[in-house]
Amino acid sequence: MTLIALNKPFGTMSQFSEHPTRPTLAACVDVPGVYPAGRLDADSEGLLLLTDDGALQARIADPRHKLEKTYLAQVEGIPDAAALARLRAGVDLGDFVTQPARARAIGEPEWLWPRDPPVRYRAAIPTSWLELKIREGKNRQVRRMTAAVGFPTLRLVRVGIGPLDLRTLGLAPGESREIEPGVLGLPAARAPATHVSKTRQANDIKRRSRYKS
Repeated sequence: MTLIALNKPFGTMSQFSEHPTRPTLAACVDVPGVYPAGRLDADSEGLLLLTDDGALQARIADPRHKLEKTYLAQVEGIPDAAALARLRAGVDLGDFVTQPARARAIGEPEWLWPRDPPVRYRAAIPTSWLELKIREGKNRQVRRMTAAVGFPTLRLVRVGIGPLDLRTLGLAPGESREIEPGVLGLPAARAPATHVSKTRQANDIKRRSRYKS
C-alpha cells in the first residue's frame, strides 16, 4: 500500500491523464498506479493525497471518517464578525447548506510560497486571509462559501488533511513524499463477512462431536 503527499502547484489538474491545455499530476509524481484521494481544483494549490489502494482512497474521501481539511484563503475585502459567524454556522449555497466550519481571520502567511502567476493586485480593493477548517469536500465549496458571505476567494491553498500539514511536511510546490498510511488515524478496512449456511454449520457441529467421542 502506497500513500503519497503532494504539494499540488497552481494550475495543475488533479489527474494523470493528459489535458489539452494544463499540466497534470504526471509532471509531479512518477509512481505507477497511484490516484488522487479526493479532489483539488486546478486553480487551488496545496496538499493532495495519492494512493494505489482503492479502499484507502475511499476512506480518505469518505466524510464519515471526519478527516478535517484546512484551507488558507486570500479573499477580496476584509471579512467582519458577521461574515465569520455565517461561515461558522453553515452557509446556504442554494443546492445545499454547508456543515459548520471553523473560520478565523489570520495575517498574511509569511511562510507561503509566491503564486505563479501572482494574484492580480488592485489598489482600490484590499485583501485579507482566512483559515477555514471543513469536513466536507463539495465541488469548489470554500470558494462558494466565501463568495456567499460577500468575500470572493482570490487564492486558495489547502495546507492540511487530518494530522498531515504542509508546514511540517516541508513540501514546496510540485514536491511529494511517501507517507505511512497509519498517520491518518483511519480505521482499517473491514474484511467482507463470510456467509456460512445452516447446513454447513450443522455438519461442522457433527464433525466436532465425532472428534470429541
